[in-house]
This record gives sequence, structure tokens and C-alpha cells, in this order.
Amino acid sequence: MIPVEYAAHRKIRERNKLYYRVNHWPIWIFVFFIAPGPLTFDLFERGFDSRMAAWLGVVLIGTGIAGLRGKLPGVEPKPYIIRFTEDRPNPLYRRVCYTFAWSEVITFALLNIAGNVDAIVTGHWHLKQIYLSGYYPLAASIWILGAIGQLPRVKASTKGEGHERRYFYGSVWAVCWAQPALWLMWYVVPQTRVGDTIKLAIFLAILAFVGNLARLGHLPRTRPIVPGEIAVSD
Repeated sequence: MIPVEYAAHRKIRERNKLYYRVNHWPIWIFVFFIAPGPLTFDLFERGFDSRMAAWLGVVLIGTGIAGLRGKLPGVEPKPYIIRFTEDRPNPLYRRVCYTFAWSEVITFALLNIAGNVDAIVTGHWHLKQIYLSGYYPLAASIWILGAIGQLPRVKASTKGEGHERRYFYGSVWAVCWAQPALWLMWYVVPQTRVGDTIKLAIFLAILAFVGNLARLGHLPRTRPIVPGEIAVSD
């Protein structure tokens, strides 16, 4: 049986403390910094360069201004969602931020799987070419889904937040465990068909294992929140 949280039992806060708001800012810096996927690929392949420094500067300024105006999730002066049963409009800034986060969670994982499968089939890695040709079409399709409100936490209403947030955090937990593991295996596992098959098997196994933990509500913020009186959404 999946454990649940009761909205009426959750501690209510009238305002977000300063440290809470500041701690959420780096999350959105990271989300928007890695949004240009091919640039992020170059970052892991060759290291930090002037292009990335310029883009990071843009992201710092943009997210900093948005944060000061309270237009980043978790960086607002006070929580926006306190009633999980309330049919409130989902603000544009939340829809934009979570759309970009979803696009990265999905796109990086799918492209890495595609690159790994291609290496097993052909015997050679073409991951950079796959990122150059496939990243923006795939990411754009997810941006479109977000624009029309067809992604969890990106819908026009916040009414389903008690369940939608668990899908989001479950996905984030899964890729945050699997992607670093794949990056490490790139360096330590031989680039042979056998080695590449091992990489893919471990990568998929981590995604499945962590995803199941999230489904069962065993990871932070992945328990369903049963509609009740009042609750605060993170």
C-alpha cells in the first residue's frame, strides 16, 4: 500500500523564509543553464569555456531578477499553493519553469538511451551527432506540451498538485541517480559492445529502480497528498 500524506496534517507557513528562497534559486539556475542541450554536452565533453560563461551570466541575471520578483517556484515570498483541492490558475512562471525542467528530465535521458543503443548496434559512439540533431526537436515537442498544459505541474489549474508533484519529483530523482552513473561508466567501462550493453542495462535499471521507489512513495516529495484542509506545496 502506498503511504499518503494528509493535507490537513502538513505544517502551514505563511511566508517562505529567506534561506528557503535562496536555496531554491540554484535549482532554477541549473535548469535554465543546461537548457541548451548541445552546449551542455560540450560542457561535459570539453569543460567550461567562454560560451558557457556568457550563457551562465545571462541565466544568473534572468533568474535573479525573476527570483527578486517572486517569479520562480520556491523563491516566492509566500507559498502560492496552500489548498490542494482548490482550482486556482497555475501562474505562467510556474508553467514555464516546470516545462523546461520536464524537457531536460525527458530529453537528456532519451538521447542518452538512443546514443547507447546506437553504439551497441553500430559499434561506435555518435552521441554528439545525436544531440546536435535530436535535442531541440525533442525538447521543442515537450515545450509545446507544456504550452498547452499537458504536463504534470504545468496544467492550467493547480487542482491536481497533490499527485502531479510526485510524478515530477519521482522523475527527477530517477534521472539524478541514473545520469551521473552513466557519466561515470563512460570513463570506467570499456567502450566495447559488451561494455556499452552493461552501461545501458545499468542506466535503465537505475531508472526503473528509483522510479519504482518514487511510485511507492519512498522518496522525498513522492507520497500522494490526500485532499484535506490546507497544505503548502514545495
